[in-house]
Amino acid sequence: MNRIFGRGKPKGPAPNLTDCISGVDSRAESVDKKIARLDAELMKYKDQMKKMRDGPSKNMVKQKAMRVLKQKRMYEGQRDQLMQQSFNMEQANYTIQTLKDTKTTVDAMKVGAKEMKKAYKNIKIDQIEDLQDQLEDMMEDANEVQEALSRSYGTPDIDEDDLEAELDALGDELLLDDDNSYLDEAASAPAIPEGVPGDRTANRDGVLVDEFGLPQIPAT
Repeated sequence: MNRIFGRGKPKGPAPNLTDCISGVDSRAESVDKKIARLDAELMKYKDQMKKMRDGPSKNMVKQKAMRVLKQKRMYEGQRDQLMQQSFNMEQANYTIQTLKDTKTTVDAMKVGAKEMKKAYKNIKIDQIEDLQDQLEDMMEDANEVQEALSRSYGTPDIDEDDLEAELDALGDELLLDDDNSYLDEAASAPAIPEGVPGDRTANRDGVLVDEFGLPQIPAT
């Protein structure tokens, strides 16, 4: 028995599910090829039976076809079993891989939690609050410095009543500046000569003009 089963031989690595699945799939493919050959043989017998008359010869061909059909059914049962085995192992392999991934994720989360705790120990909330208070005080000091720099000095004291009176007078001056009487003088100015010099001897008002459209000077 020891010689038959090889006792004492070194054991190889244990097969994993992936290798088992690959082996079962290969066997299933081999069975599929056998079924395909049996189908071709059945089609040949079926064509022969269509061309033959009833009798011993046809019955002999029919018996061959029945035998081939039984083999096909047997191979189909084996193929179905192999496919079911492969499916079961794939499900188990998927579950194992999912568990491995879950363990890896949990281990990574544990490492991350340790790193966070280690980093949190180096952070003191009291120091952060003190730092914020210092920054706030520094900002207030900076604002005071800016206000001091922008302070006006050397400006004479002026009575506010005088300023209001000057402001009211300034409004009156602006109203006076709105006088448009100069436009009336512009409207009464002589009209712009029209046409080419020398074309007319009198303007629209009947006044004699020279070749440039200007009123003529009476001769003395």
